[in-house]
This record gives sequence, C-alpha cells and structure tokens, in this order.
Amino acid sequence: MLEILLSSSLTFPNISPDIVKIGPLTIRWYSMAYLLGWGIAWFHMLQLIKKKGAPVNAAQVGDFFFWAMMGIILGGRLGYVLFYNFDFYLRHPGDILALWDGGMSFHGGFIGVSVASYFFCKKHKIAFFRFTDLMACVSPIGLFLGRLSNFINGELFGRITDAPIGMVFPRGGPLPRHPSQLYEAVLEGLLLFLLLWFLFYFTNIRKKPGMLTGIFIIGYAAARSFVEYFREPDNHIGFLYGTGFLTMGQLLSIPMVLVGLYLIFRKHKKSI
Repeated sequence: MLEILLSSSLTFPNISPDIVKIGPLTIRWYSMAYLLGWGIAWFHMLQLIKKKGAPVNAAQVGDFFFWAMMGIILGGRLGYVLFYNFDFYLRHPGDILALWDGGMSFHGGFIGVSVASYFFCKKHKIAFFRFTDLMACVSPIGLFLGRLSNFINGELFGRITDAPIGMVFPRGGPLPRHPSQLYEAVLEGLLLFLLLWFLFYFTNIRKKPGMLTGIFIIGYAAARSFVEYFREPDNHIGFLYGTGFLTMGQLLSIPMVLVGLYLIFRKHKKSI
C-alpha cells in the first residue's frame, strides 16, 4: 500500500529554507516573503490611491507601512501565543519573543494591523473604512507569498492523501500529504487578490466604505475554513472539543465572517 501511494505522489522540491548564508547572517525565504510582500503591497497601494478621491497620499502610505509591520508582527506573535500554544508560553514566557523559532497567527496579525490602522487613521484624521478598503486590496499579496514560504519550509502541510497531487514532506512522515500551503496560496492569495482588484477597478463597490474590507474578511475566512479540511491540525491542539473536524483556524474564522457580513450589509454612505 505504501509503495502504491508513493508511486502516485508528486516529488517535494526540497528547497533549502535558507536563500543565502554569509557567516552568521542567514536570509531565509520566510523573511524574504515579508520584505517582498511589503514592497509589492506598498507599490500596489500607491497605484490604488491614484484613483480620484483617495483617502491618503503617498507619504501617508509610506508612513503607515511601519505601523502595519509592527501590528502584524506583535499581533501575529501574541495571537499565536494566546490561540495556539498558551500553555507552553505560560511555562516558558521568555520564549514569547523568540520570533526566530517561528509561530505566527494570521488572526492575531489581522487584529494587530486593525488596531494599528485605527490609531493611524485617528492620528491623521483619515476615514477608517475607506483606508481599510485599500488595505484589503493589498493584503492578499502578503498571504500569497507567506503561504509559498510555508511550502518551501515544508511546514503547515496537509493531511495524508492518495490524491495524485499528494507529496511526501520531509517532516510529515513517509506518506503523501496534501500540499495545503499551495491551496491557501491560490485561494487566500491569488484568487482573493484578483477578486478585490476587479471589484476596485470595475465596479462602484469602492465607493461604499467597508464593502471591500468585508469581502476580504469573508473571502479569507471562507478560504481558510475550506482548506482546513485538507490541512493537518496542529499536533498539540488537534481537533477541537472532540469533534473530529473543527480546527482552531476554523473557529477563529467564525467571528471574521460575522464582522465581514456586518460590513457588507450595513447601511453605506457613498464617499466618492
């Protein structure tokens, strides 16, 4: 049986997680994904604000990206600590700051960047939801690159499968598994980006503050919840409440759906 599964599976590319090593300095794909994601998202937002009636200027975009970086890093790390491994960090509080050991939560990063956006907009007197609509349009870029990095690192792999697309991951045991990182890259990243790009440029939705934000939130939550059926749950958490199917990623996506629905169906005032 093992031989049959292995013969029908794809070969994992086994790319080194390190791009380059120069003495003690190591540049990893995950770090590069963050830097490249920032750069492309920054450039894309500069294109978006060329539309008439943009809520921010180019200088403010540049200023905000520092705020966003802090929000994502602090929120993502604290989210991982609280949502995914609280007992461990309660016993080892000194490891909370050990970002180099990995451990980031999208949902925590989402909360962190939302808080950063709120205070940034308050400081500069910017319409909050008009600004978050721009953020929604560029966020899938980082998600796409981040998931590709997860794949290269051979982490967050999927469940065992006999599908032809299954791969044997170095840290996933001898059996083929779903490359769920690639599923997420396509759904959360590429397709969600294309949807928001189309809605921004070819519809009037961008004139209704909060709509694009709501669509992004629901789009991410739906994509994440779907892929969770193919992704291996965290070993130290497993399925929640003995359900055999509900994962932490799905549970954390439920409030996102509710917030997204509110933003979409609330009464809007056209702003442009």
